[in-house]
Amino acid sequence: MTESNGYAPPRIILASSLVLAAELCFAGVSALVKYLSTDVAAEQLVFFRSLMAFIILLPWLWRKGFSAFRTSAWRFHLTRGLAGVAAMYLFFYALGVLPLAHATLTLLLSPFIIPIIGRVWLGEQVLKQTWLAIIVGFAGVFIFLNPLGQNLSPVLLVAFIAAILAAYTKTLIRRMSRTESSSKIVFYFAAIATLVSAIPLLWRGEALATEHLVAVIAMGVLAVSGQLAMTKAFALAPAARVGVFTYSSVIFASLIGFWIWHEAITLYMIVGALIIIMAGYLELRTRSNR
Repeated sequence: MTESNGYAPPRIILASSLVLAAELCFAGVSALVKYLSTDVAAEQLVFFRSLMAFIILLPWLWRKGFSAFRTSAWRFHLTRGLAGVAAMYLFFYALGVLPLAHATLTLLLSPFIIPIIGRVWLGEQVLKQTWLAIIVGFAGVFIFLNPLGQNLSPVLLVAFIAAILAAYTKTLIRRMSRTESSSKIVFYFAAIATLVSAIPLLWRGEALATEHLVAVIAMGVLAVSGQLAMTKAFALAPAARVGVFTYSSVIFASLIGFWIWHEAITLYMIVGALIIIMAGYLELRTRSNR
């Protein structure tokens, strides 16, 4: 079957399925963080999340050898590491307070913030279609949250700051990619995040109960599985074809939140999510046509 016959080729179908699987894994990570946050400090959750990623990278480091990771871009790596850890702290805190879908949705604003940071910091051109996608995306979030019909938690601002920091780290990656390989960027982030997040454990560290340890391991496995599935998906197909499925995480988060914590799913949430997906698709198509 070919695209000319109106069908997506198997490669696109597989890539789309992998993106959906990845987002389901990420929604699972968020749900586990929310579950654990009632008994486990956010400092510990951030550390174990970072440590798991670093452990997975060790065999990769062994194969490449330490000489492959020499760098002169320490300032960028350190800045990205600190901003990324701060984003995790804020997002994990927000997950413990907010409905799962609300926290996940606010973080999904990150792709719409990246062009703004790129324009201000790197002087990159932002097309009219991108500005339209940004406006539509924020409008979708406004409808989803329905602030006129309910009292919103001020912790949403914490999640929004996490989204800004996440967008900043992704913009840093684009800047670093001019001189740094993707393997260096991934390795140094995992290493810096693990070291930085270990510091608060000197006064906040506590022994984990067995059931919490199992949940922490599951969180790490899901996070790594999601990253692998996402990486494979974008190796199979361009982001413009399958990237819109990354917004499925808010759907998975809504369903998990409803199932486990009985969080309401409203018409405003459904309409807002559809608008955000449309805005994301518009931005991805615009990016692919540049």
